[in-house]
Amino acid sequence: MSYLASKPRYEILDGLRGVAAMMVVAFHLFETYSKGPTEQIINHGYLAVDFFFLLSGYVIGYAYDDRFGKMGLWGFFKRRIVRLHPMVIFGTLFGTLMFFFGDAPSFHLMPQTELWKLLAVTLAGLVLIPLTPWWDLRGWAETYPLNGPCWSLMWEYVANILYALFIRRFSNTMLVIFVVLAGCMTVDVGMNFDMWGVLKAREWAAYTFIGGWGLSPDQLYIAVTRLLYPFFMGLLLSRIGWKIRLRGGFWWCSLAVAVILAWPCVGKGEFGWVNGLYGTLAVIALFPLIVVAGAGSETTDRRTTAWCKFLGAISYPLYITHYPLIYLQMNWAQRHADYPLSIHIFVGACVFILSIGVAWAALKLYDEPTREWLKQRFLIGKKAKA
Repeated sequence: MSYLASKPRYEILDGLRGVAAMMVVAFHLFETYSKGPTEQIINHGYLAVDFFFLLSGYVIGYAYDDRFGKMGLWGFFKRRIVRLHPMVIFGTLFGTLMFFFGDAPSFHLMPQTELWKLLAVTLAGLVLIPLTPWWDLRGWAETYPLNGPCWSLMWEYVANILYALFIRRFSNTMLVIFVVLAGCMTVDVGMNFDMWGVLKAREWAAYTFIGGWGLSPDQLYIAVTRLLYPFFMGLLLSRIGWKIRLRGGFWWCSLAVAVILAWPCVGKGEFGWVNGLYGTLAVIALFPLIVVAGAGSETTDRRTTAWCKFLGAISYPLYITHYPLIYLQMNWAQRHADYPLSIHIFVGACVFILSIGVAWAALKLYDEPTREWLKQRFLIGKKAKA
């Protein structure tokens, strides 16, 4: 395989990924104090995952659709592993190191965790093997108990496999049909129609897209639904080339992402369907509009370009490393519930800053050097070097 240099990047889309990652961290920090989905501050922050899948589909289509024959199937998989997996390994090991420091009182299984089980879960996490509830370490039935957000990376791999083996061969007409069908699943989950009868187990999160991190039927259905429409809608958008040009596009699109993710719950009780409609419209229509606007706009000054590059570089490391620190924050908050509100705000701000610092350090000291070494070793090859 000859090495294929990366195409020019959509800097605004990179920046938007970073904005969404920041919102995810804020969402999880507030979630520590949440009394439920309807009361959560940064209420729709969970939709950032759907936005990430949409961005990934768009970028995959742009980067590989017209070059797949030159790199081959194995070449594609190698490039994706080099890009994604080093931080999966780092995030898992970081979660292991931080595990017992996050021994919050509500994590009733942690006192029973033996070292052999912790190490076995670590090994599974290093290769993204999803785990059954028997391996749970906290009591949340997570597929990745050491670093919860890894569940979405596993499904990212699934999307890449589906793309490489099957869906890249679809004509645009077939892809439109596929996306429409996936959109029907999105409506089913968002509006809680439950046409398959599997969503009753998560009534506590009805009319939301919360879920996907487990292996129960409801969690698997939610995960598949959250993956298929956004990812392959992104692929479709990259193929048809729809773009909207905005002056100051990065800032307007960033504002739109932040507002959508932070917007309060818009329907409770018998009006919960209104909140479901909001989330459904965000995933099906608003996020795609933001992506085509981001792809069609350009950065016109150094400050905006610098912000896009910084946010884009830090987005993935921030997403994959922040949650072990959230476990620590949960532990502290539960053990110091009687502390003044100002102290809790200060601790939350410190964890937010620390999350960015850890992500930046992981990027510069580990991820970038590791990916460069892997690229030289497995992608470029002797002939290309010559």
